[in-house]
Amino acid sequence: MTLTLRSSTSFINLKDYSKGLKTSDESSSGVVCFAQMKPSFRIREKSSLQEAQLFQERIRVSSTTDDLPRELLHALPSIAHSSNNNDSKKVPVYVMLPLDTVTHGGHLNKPRAMNVSLMALRNAGVEGVMVDAWWGLVEKDGPSKYNWEGYAELVNLVQRHGLKIQVVMSFHQCGGNVGDSCSIPLPPWVLEEISKNPDLVYTDKSGRRNPEYISLGCDSLPVLRGRTPIQVYTDYMKSFHDRFRDYLGDVIVEIQVGMGPCGELRYPAYPESNGTWKFPGIGEFQCYDKYMKASLEALAEAQGKRDWGTTGPHDSGQYNQFPEDTGFFKRDGTWNTEYGRFFLEWYSEKLLRHGDRLLAAAKGVFQGTGAKLSGKVAGIHWHYRTRSHAAELTAGYYNTRLRDGYIPTAKMFSKHGVVLNFTCMEMKDGEQPDNANCSPEGLVRQVKMATKSAGIDLAGENALERYDSGAYGQVLATSRSDSGNALSAFTYLRLNKRLFEGDNWRNMVEFVKGMADGGRNERLSECDSTGTDLYVRFIKEKNVQEEKDTVLV
Repeated sequence: MTLTLRSSTSFINLKDYSKGLKTSDESSSGVVCFAQMKPSFRIREKSSLQEAQLFQERIRVSSTTDDLPRELLHALPSIAHSSNNNDSKKVPVYVMLPLDTVTHGGHLNKPRAMNVSLMALRNAGVEGVMVDAWWGLVEKDGPSKYNWEGYAELVNLVQRHGLKIQVVMSFHQCGGNVGDSCSIPLPPWVLEEISKNPDLVYTDKSGRRNPEYISLGCDSLPVLRGRTPIQVYTDYMKSFHDRFRDYLGDVIVEIQVGMGPCGELRYPAYPESNGTWKFPGIGEFQCYDKYMKASLEALAEAQGKRDWGTTGPHDSGQYNQFPEDTGFFKRDGTWNTEYGRFFLEWYSEKLLRHGDRLLAAAKGVFQGTGAKLSGKVAGIHWHYRTRSHAAELTAGYYNTRLRDGYIPTAKMFSKHGVVLNFTCMEMKDGEQPDNANCSPEGLVRQVKMATKSAGIDLAGENALERYDSGAYGQVLATSRSDSGNALSAFTYLRLNKRLFEGDNWRNMVEFVKGMADGGRNERLSECDSTGTDLYVRFIKEKNVQEEKDTVLV
């Protein structure tokens, strides 16, 4: 998350299990479509890759969706799938599906709308989609009782459209973070264990428990009904492998291994739930459950520094403070003392070991299937221009003005041959508030260099919900290898009704074409008067508004 805005317009608003959720798998009549157009309106593209050949196509909703209230008029060339592309330079684009793509009942949510959406994405040249495979949905009925049927429906639908899919092993809770539009808690039987032993989850210095993810402090302890968390995650991945073995490497081209909150390898240092944290606060260390405290104490005693192991830093401030407000993070603060280095090395190393265990387990399950493995690192760009990089430190990235904290992470990923997925690819320094000392561009450059040094692929995501040409242009520029690694793939967050509105969709299609060209065409046209890449006829504002009232609500 760089402010990991997994922003979405969800198909439905899911509630917590305890609130007696009722889902409607087939009864809704939502539909994804473009703004309503008269039959004479058309979308057309002049592709330089096809020697200026004009391509026009109209696709009406198939008979499976003929009862839906809107007509989809779609006419876009298969840019990314064209045989004329130079695949060595192409950066494939994927689109993240809504968080509630699979319902609490275990079925594909609104399959008719999904069918139309995939049709549109395919014809726009998108390589495929990404979906969260929620632990809280698949294993909710009890330990080792897995229900993959909703995901099987999705994989089959994706295959029929000739697309690929990236699947995230999402071992975290959905809900409580920026952009979380539905609630999918951890499996009920896991929550039951947490209620009996609250130290199973991350805890801050005030004793606040965070139920987003199991604390890495108990990775190797049999705290989940006789199994360790790593064993539980491994069994989950084995079950997925066995259920989808015939699709791995063909339709399912990537497995992203969730390793923390929001699926990212980090501590939940900046939780948004209940207003605990707000941007650009520094966050807080999450090392106060009994397992983390025992680890810190043992290391301090082994190094003859028993007093250093009694607790975390006493002067590290609170969630919404700034670095200079604290003794630990200020310019010449405790972070740069012998004690500060001891604590930060322990805190960050615990996180790296957690990632190492999970990626080793995933490699053991998926090696030889043809599917890539990836892991996600958060783009924490606020306070990046300060000496201490406070917000990165509380999240577990020991990156300061004096130390590169991303090389160790990249080397750990390299050990397992894993793609590093990074966020905030669309952000520019000049767009950020001055008082936050942000530098997303500097952070991305650092990560690009770290992955290049480690010899691993770098993939990217946007952090915020953006549809403008400026954001897409920034991703196109970032995708190239001018400094550090080029992008091996890009995943756009996220599929929702706004994406299909006229100007937004035009920008998206041009962006996909630019990525197919290797990111060379940085500038997206501001209008269609020149007929360069995509031409969308004028759509009356009232029709656009009508669509907002009908699609994906």
